[in-house]
Order: sequence, then C-alpha cells, then structure tokens
Amino acid sequence: MKKKEEERAEIVVENVYDQADTGAINDLDVLNEGETEVNTKEKDPELSETEKLNMELAEMKDKYIRLYSEFDNFRKRTSKEKLELIQTASENVIVDLLSVVDDYERAVANAKEGEISDGISLIFSKLNNTLQAKGVKEMVAKGEVFNPDIHDCITQFDAPTVAEKGKVIEVVEKGYLLKDKVIRFAKVIVGS
Repeated sequence: MKKKEEERAEIVVENVYDQADTGAINDLDVLNEGETEVNTKEKDPELSETEKLNMELAEMKDKYIRLYSEFDNFRKRTSKEKLELIQTASENVIVDLLSVVDDYERAVANAKEGEISDGISLIFSKLNNTLQAKGVKEMVAKGEVFNPDIHDCITQFDAPTVAEKGKVIEVVEKGYLLKDKVIRFAKVIVGS
C-alpha cells in the first residue's frame, strides 16, 4: 500500500516538473489534479460503503443518545411534578380552611371570658394540629423587615421609632406556608 502511494506521489511530482517546464499549467492546479487522481483511485466501492455505514451508525448513536437524554429528562420532570402534586394536592382545601381558622381567632380575641367553651377550643386546637401535621406553618411577620416575596403591604404608616422603619408594624391577616411554599401572603402594615 505504501509503495503504491509513493509511486503515485512520484508521478504527481514528475507531472508538476514536466508541466512547469512547459509553463502550460499552474503548479497548484497540477498538484490538486494529481491529488484528486490519487484520491479517486484509492477509494474502493467497499470503502465508501463502509464509510457510509460508519457515518450512518454514528448518526444513529447520536439520535439514540439524544432520545435517551430527552426521555430521562422527561421521566425526572414528571416524577418531580407528581411529587409536588402529591405534596400540594390539598392546598386548595387548606386555603379554604384558613379563613375558618381566622374567624375562630377573631372570635377568641373579641369574646368575653367564658363565652367560648372548652369543647370548641379543643376542636380548633385539633384543627390547628392537623394543619401543622400536613405541613402548614404560620408566617412570623410582625417586627420583621418587609419582604414583598412573603408580605402583602396594605398601607404604610409613620414608624413609631427609627428602628421600625421598613419593618412590619401590624399584621392584618396572617400568612401561611405549605411545605415552604407561600399559600397565603401576610397582609401587613409597614412603617415608613
């Protein structure tokens, strides 16, 4: 194989010298012509078929890897969505129950001594415990620095002290988290 290549290279060089002497053709053209002759003579039909098959195989491997990656990403994404759905499936029911909890807390705050029975207090403490078991947490807002990601500012009042500027002065409606996701923003009054 090396002998054939060497012979072909010698022929190309001889052609270049012959044509350079006559001045008929540019040296680069002859070199390119000689190379194409060598390349066309070297290629066998089987070799080109092998190259085609190798290229096709590489293309199929690439498609397979891409398809596998897409499927793996799809599987991970759907399992994550399914887990989130399971964790927050009861979110709407919990949000609706929060208004009942608010009403109870307002009733306790405004009731006279002995007006609310121990039985009702036990029922609502059981409701609070159930909500906590499901991952519901009350946000602490009063005295905290105002954060628009978790607080909803209703209005601003002059801060009683300089230290309370930009902080929550009063909580109008409590905010709640469900497994670290805000399900109800705290409605607050901020000091300015």
